[in-house]
Amino acid sequence: MESGLISALQTPECYPHPVSDIRLIETHISWVLLTGDYVYKIKKPLDLGFLDFRELSARRHYCEEELRLNRRLAEPVYEAVVPITGSPESPAINGDGTPIDYAVRMRQFDPEQTLDRLSERNELTPEQLDELAERVASFHDSVPSLPPDSPMANTDDLRDAMVDNVTTALEHLQEAGDRQQAQALLEWIRDTFEQQRERLQQRLADGRIRECHGDLHLGNIALFQGRITVFDCIEFNPEFRWIDTANDLAFLLMDLESRGHPAWSARVLNHYLEHSDDYEALPLLRLFSAYRAMVRAKIALLSPADSSEAEQQNLDRYRRYAELAERYSMIPQPWLAATTGFSASGKSRFSSALAEQFSMIRLRSDVERKRLFGLGPTESSNSAQDAGIYTQDATRQTYQRLQALAHRALATGYPVIVDSAALHQKERDGLSEIAESLGVPFVLIACEAPESVLRERIRERARRSGEVSEADEAVLDQQLGSADPIGESERSHTIHVHTHTPGALEALIRALDPGPRGH
Repeated sequence: MESGLISALQTPECYPHPVSDIRLIETHISWVLLTGDYVYKIKKPLDLGFLDFRELSARRHYCEEELRLNRRLAEPVYEAVVPITGSPESPAINGDGTPIDYAVRMRQFDPEQTLDRLSERNELTPEQLDELAERVASFHDSVPSLPPDSPMANTDDLRDAMVDNVTTALEHLQEAGDRQQAQALLEWIRDTFEQQRERLQQRLADGRIRECHGDLHLGNIALFQGRITVFDCIEFNPEFRWIDTANDLAFLLMDLESRGHPAWSARVLNHYLEHSDDYEALPLLRLFSAYRAMVRAKIALLSPADSSEAEQQNLDRYRRYAELAERYSMIPQPWLAATTGFSASGKSRFSSALAEQFSMIRLRSDVERKRLFGLGPTESSNSAQDAGIYTQDATRQTYQRLQALAHRALATGYPVIVDSAALHQKERDGLSEIAESLGVPFVLIACEAPESVLRERIRERARRSGEVSEADEAVLDQQLGSADPIGESERSHTIHVHTHTPGALEALIRALDPGPRGH
């Protein structure tokens, strides 16, 4: 019946609007009919264990769930659930009479505008990545939390899912090297999960298990009407979407890295953290990212192949994801960098580039200062100099928070860069002491430029909207008169960077690669 229905629906007369061309896309669980302005998604009458669409009532229910869930992130795309009436041989979309099936009606967009296609063409911009990170952070903040007494709150189910990916792969791997790698990953996942069990349970208590997206990768994100739009949330199995927000985020980060964009992954992570304040997620991200990589690896290994060439392609794809999972499992080598310099000396620009180059956690004093006062990163405090959020006490609290966050991220294994003015030696010493206490390398990056350049940059920044920094020329005047010079004890671990000179950033990256072990 259903194949006949889908064939019949490829006739323009079935639709209540003009149709010039119809294209059918088939997924494992759906038929998707593209008609020009609209897309109609029809669920297959299948029972796959983790979903059961055999009954018409179930297909209607999950169409309604798909609409509800996806309108959270893609309201302009997801329009309605519409009945299919008539007969399988002569159906009508949204017609009169008794429904024989249901479809989700969506606005059609250019498939070349999905982020996986844009990334293949290297057309994703930093601004789009920032918008994506902010959108995901806002979404995670808005969705409901799982009650701690829910049947879906069992952490053992998550452990079993992580373990199953690898044990299933082991059942199909033949070569000794692949099997050894998978066995080592299996042991790491089991050990790491037990080490993080208490933290995972605390995340549940803290309300971080939420009704997330569940399938957050670049293929499910598009540019639509000029906005980053996330679509195709998992509707068919609640357990796949009621997950830790860090687990949801990890899929996106892993997908970016798997496509050869670790710098983009670092940028998205840092922007997400700035907007979510979920630094408690950091100790879990490697475990969740490895889990997501091994899901992809298992799918690659189990994909059907009708030739030896196809089998080899599947194995190659498995190995790429397994190698990525293995990298997540490796013992990290953290280090700490901190900027110092006057306003507009290039600290933020250089720290952003270094964070992307070296996959560092970037901590920004402007962002964390505002957070202490309940402000978002680009919200204005309207504070006068030495007042509001810029009192000495506020500055002291800001550096205490930067030190605490740096300590937490370093202890988790991440390299960290602190983006702050740190114009007083006690502020710089507080950061270097964090590195010393953890036994990790420390480098101070002194960002410098002529005063005339600083003033011009401040004036230019004031003309832009959406800036994080509020420093003006009056602040610069105060800084010029009160800053502590780099002390004798600091010189051995300080790199001076003239940020106005061509090639300064590239030279700094060369000096730091693969880390400041010589400083």
